[in-house]
Amino acid sequence: MQRIGVFVCHCGTNIAATVDVKRVAETLGKEPGVVVATDYPYMCSLAGQDLVKDAIKEKQLTGVVICSCSPRMHEGTFRKAAQQAGLNSFMLEIANIREQCSWIHKDIAEATDKAISIGRAAIAKVRNDQPLTPSQNPVVKRALVIGGGIAGIQAALDIADAGYDVDIVEKQPTVGGKMTQLDKTFPTLDCASCILTPKMVDVAQNEKIHIYSYSEVEKVEGYIGNFHVQIRRKARYVDEDKCTGCGLCTQKCPMKKVPNEFNLGLDDRHAVYIPFAQAVPKVATIDPRYCKMLKEGKCGLCSKVCGVGAIDYKQQDRFVEQDYGAIVVATGFNPIRLDAFDEFAYTESKDVVSSLEFERLMNAAGPNNGVLLRPSDGKPPKTLVFVQCVGSRGTSCRDKEYCSKICCMYTAKHAMLVKEHYPDTEVYVFYIDVRTPGKNFDEFYRRAVEQFGVHYIKGMVGKVVPQADGSLDVQASDLLAREQLHIKADMVVLAAAMEPDKSARHLATMLTASMDTNDWFTEAHPKLRPVESPTAGIFLAGACQGPKDIPDTVTQAGAAASKVIGLLSKDHLTGNPCIAECNELRCNGCSSCANVCPYGAITYVDKEFKMPARVVVTRRVAQVNAALCQGCGGCTVACPSGAMDLKGFATSQILSEVDAICQ
Repeated sequence: MQRIGVFVCHCGTNIAATVDVKRVAETLGKEPGVVVATDYPYMCSLAGQDLVKDAIKEKQLTGVVICSCSPRMHEGTFRKAAQQAGLNSFMLEIANIREQCSWIHKDIAEATDKAISIGRAAIAKVRNDQPLTPSQNPVVKRALVIGGGIAGIQAALDIADAGYDVDIVEKQPTVGGKMTQLDKTFPTLDCASCILTPKMVDVAQNEKIHIYSYSEVEKVEGYIGNFHVQIRRKARYVDEDKCTGCGLCTQKCPMKKVPNEFNLGLDDRHAVYIPFAQAVPKVATIDPRYCKMLKEGKCGLCSKVCGVGAIDYKQQDRFVEQDYGAIVVATGFNPIRLDAFDEFAYTESKDVVSSLEFERLMNAAGPNNGVLLRPSDGKPPKTLVFVQCVGSRGTSCRDKEYCSKICCMYTAKHAMLVKEHYPDTEVYVFYIDVRTPGKNFDEFYRRAVEQFGVHYIKGMVGKVVPQADGSLDVQASDLLAREQLHIKADMVVLAAAMEPDKSARHLATMLTASMDTNDWFTEAHPKLRPVESPTAGIFLAGACQGPKDIPDTVTQAGAAASKVIGLLSKDHLTGNPCIAECNELRCNGCSSCANVCPYGAITYVDKEFKMPARVVVTRRVAQVNAALCQGCGGCTVACPSGAMDLKGFATSQILSEVDAICQ
């Protein structure tokens, strides 16, 4: 005999304002099998949980229905309470009468009737529920960090400091990411290299951290606690173990006109190169696109001058396979390409640059050794115009709808640095509005205006026209003064929008991680689980999730590391018992379920079945790997014969809910 308890939550006024909770409890208490039905202001509170526990023990309940908020919020809380009272935690159902009812209705009578229907559906499901037992899976005590920028570095250091092995996979020849290209950082104006380089050295010297630079993740299999990852180590044509980073090969290489990616093409490098002086690892890399020896079989000068014999022209890509318990995604961002913004003459004039290119021009380690010169003629600019929100907060197909968050602050930084080093330079900033939400950010912006005399003009630049004398005619509007402006500028700096790294979409597919429409990784919950991916065991750090400045990036990297440490500290993980199961008598071996399974959890075996008259028939049937299955339910939808079902969400259970709603 079933004995079901129903508990209706007021959720303060979130539910009670539009739902008559007492009538809901009274009505559901009359349903067959319900022996107790009550309401309480806050069911998720300790007192509310005790109410459920006491009822389970006193009434000997076989099932529980909680009419409250989304199961994403407190399903785990109530399952734990039921388990503590001696009831199998999977004999409890959540009826979501907040998000699915009270929040979307204004009429109390209508909302109350709907809440009753939702509650009846949950009761019907509980009647068909079966006790489930979670599986236990071992945890590999090793973490993988994908991306070697400041987010990946910070996460790796924190995990390693807790005593766990960490591998960093970075697609560039060195770790450091975008921060290595910056000059100063806001709002303190301290040297980016001075604060980043020590961390890069710490990563290189930490015995718990292994760096796979110039490498990419090729394949990911497995599940939380047991990921199997294949890493492609791209051929450098230089033996990392032998190379001392002396740089002699880079000096002697005759191919000197290779665009320097580190300086964004503002100067040239050799075909053999070390990206910058503080590179980690400090190992040379040969660019096969420009090396004469690799392309034509001629030259070989770098091999001749290398005293340790590190040059290896026959080196091939190789693969490393490793198991991990957790994965941190820290793939970062890129500025958008500005080629589509023809109105700013970015492709027409060398003196129209992006903010990151301006960083390199101002950097002491940049192409001009820190002296600000116009790219077109090498002369110092006398008038600079900064254009905000280029590609951000737009509605056209070329724009991003979101705010890139960091542009207002780094433009203020650029303006201040220019005025500090070149006081006679006129600096104009055109903006939609100035956003300075961080600590001391507003004071920093006001310093640029009040102390350094930067001209902030509320309005947008409509067009930039190169002139015959080499200047730039900036045509803009001043919305506050209600007038059109023409400024004769020597340089124009465009605050380009941030977008996810191009590798993010492909990586998300491998990880079965979620992304939004702009290709930013999506967190499991924006408030309660901000650094976790919806895919268990995958954690997010830094600007792979959305636009972030350095403080926010480091903070999130530390938070992701703490989640990884908590995971790796466990010897075993409790698996999800709501997994797929196959009715072998119905299965026809068509492979439809295996084809849609994103986790590779379904395989096929030949199995013998005894038929009438002692006839033995061998048939191909599906088999589910309980450790790999994540209970997504895709196979149950794809199965044409109805052989695949999901424990806890079986077809019979779902149909019983539908029948209850249709009463």
